[in-house]
Amino acid sequence: MLRFAIPCLGLSLACLPGVLRAQTQELPREVVVPQENVRFDYAQVLGVSPIYQTLRATRMERVCDARQATGNGLSKVVSSVRDRFSGGTTREERAAGLSNCRMTPVVREYRRPIAYDVDYIYKGSKFRTRLADDPGNRLRVRVSITPQPMANP
Repeated sequence: MLRFAIPCLGLSLACLPGVLRAQTQELPREVVVPQENVRFDYAQVLGVSPIYQTLRATRMERVCDARQATGNGLSKVVSSVRDRFSGGTTREERAAGLSNCRMTPVVREYRRPIAYDVDYIYKGSKFRTRLADDPGNRLRVRVSITPQPMANP
């Protein structure tokens, strides 16, 4: 029996420093995620400037020249025959005194606001943002305060 007790005693003495060291080490700290503190407030709008998009549209329009009153009989006949076969002038246009009609491209430009650059002031600090709509004279802002964790020593 003594023969088994001595090796067990030696084994337990050999493990004793490891057990003591494990007990003296700090346990890992529990990680706590700070909860966000959110509220809403209003800021004073200082200025709004629209951002425009320019669109171009091309459309074919019929353009007719005014018929000239001067001219001899032969030029009138030639113009009449030419317009008849070219399809350039309709009967209504000829009656209105128009001749030499043709299709020409007409380019039109349209500007439309696509966004707004908004300058505003909140608690004495000036800010700028880009919004899809004009906010008016005040702007609703989301205020979020989260503490900054201290660095571990």
